[in-house]
Amino acid sequence: MIDALLRFDTDLFLFLNRHYAGWLDPVMVWFTERNTWIPFYLLLAGWLIRQFRTQGGWMLLTIAAAVALGDQITSSVLKPLTLRLRPCHVEALQPLIHPVLPCGGQYGFASSHAANTFAMATVLTLLLRHRSPWVAYLYVWAILVSYSRIYVGAHYPLDVLAGAGIGTLAAFGSVWVYTRFYTTTKAKSN
Repeated sequence: MIDALLRFDTDLFLFLNRHYAGWLDPVMVWFTERNTWIPFYLLLAGWLIRQFRTQGGWMLLTIAAAVALGDQITSSVLKPLTLRLRPCHVEALQPLIHPVLPCGGQYGFASSHAANTFAMATVLTLLLRHRSPWVAYLYVWAILVSYSRIYVGAHYPLDVLAGAGIGTLAAFGSVWVYTRFYTTTKAKSN
């Protein structure tokens, strides 16, 4: 069963990775690079603080907690535990894939990029969906960043799906803590 799942994952990776376009390479590199998003993160942080004041600061801490939790589960727990090579490190796959960037770290299960982006999108959606419905569009961003990891040859689809799931769960847990803490703190101040 596991072998069949991994074989399907590899076949799906090869299918997705082989469907590339030269003009799309720099776009996917831009999406996958972490530093690309620093201005976005700064604008978002400024907007949260300006719009929600103290509560915005707590929201930022909640995002940071969810991202840190998702990142640590994927990078410090799952990658060393599973030791699943990134597709770009599998010698038999190297002639079959379209690598856009140098391969990076040796192990890929689960994707930290997917965990981090889905954690952030989920926290903001859970906290702000009633006040700012546009935050749901952050899932489009998270999906594009996650797909870019397959496009550049760094992750299998299962790596990305697992990372997205871990990030989403980390967000739910962090928002649960935020809700309990912020509600308690707010009640004490009134």
